[in-house]
Amino acid sequence: MKKLICVILTLVMALSLVACGSKETASVSTDGSTSMQKVINALGEAFMEDTGANFTYNATGSGTGIKAVKDGTCDIGLSSRYLKDSEKAEGLKETILAIDGIAIIVHTDNSVADLTVEQIAAIFKGEITNWSEVGVKDGEIVCIGREESSGTRDGFESITDTEDACVYRQELTSNGAVLTAVAENPNAIGYISLSSVKDTVKAISVGGVAPSEATIKDCSYAVQRPFVLVTKEGVALSETAQAFFDFATSSAANEIITAAGVVPAN
Repeated sequence: MKKLICVILTLVMALSLVACGSKETASVSTDGSTSMQKVINALGEAFMEDTGANFTYNATGSGTGIKAVKDGTCDIGLSSRYLKDSEKAEGLKETILAIDGIAIIVHTDNSVADLTVEQIAAIFKGEITNWSEVGVKDGEIVCIGREESSGTRDGFESITDTEDACVYRQELTSNGAVLTAVAENPNAIGYISLSSVKDTVKAISVGGVAPSEATIKDCSYAVQRPFVLVTKEGVALSETAQAFFDFATSSAANEIITAAGVVPAN
């Protein structure tokens, strides 16, 4: 009898484990741009609250997120730049989620208030090396930028026509790291996503136009770039990933996107 009871209990436990294992929680995984952290986390939290699904975001940089989609290691990639023709040729597809300004930031004690795109380019290329050359207090300019795979760097260098020409003192891996470096150095200048700007630094005007939601929306602020969702052409998303994609790109998400400091694309 005892032997029979043990066998029955073993079978019940085994069936329970099988049943538990079959109940997988629906999930969607995203990977990529660190600049998109604020907006993508806000969208993810709203999606989880509405659906009960799991949502994950891996902040690795635009280039890594694009590769993750290509390799099939995440559902949706996140890029803070347009896809290159070579990436599209590999079967990747871009959907613009929002438009973000790239803020040019300096130390709060720096009296510079406005620079042209041409002056910014000359500074980052090492052609202008002292703040006195742009009419402010004497001091050697220290250029802070992002790492090579960064979508923010790609956007900044494309807009300022400084690809492969910037002379950086530091190349950092996140908006937060650039913000901290500039906040700690009175002679520093850097660039970060507008949504990442804090009062520890000063965002200057470019060509007489201050970065804001309004100036990004009307395209009068020159230094701006897209926030892109990256998927594979001809490869269907899972039901949960598709539901998140549809939600994020719908007008229902616009309020969330705007609250995150960027301008909805639709």
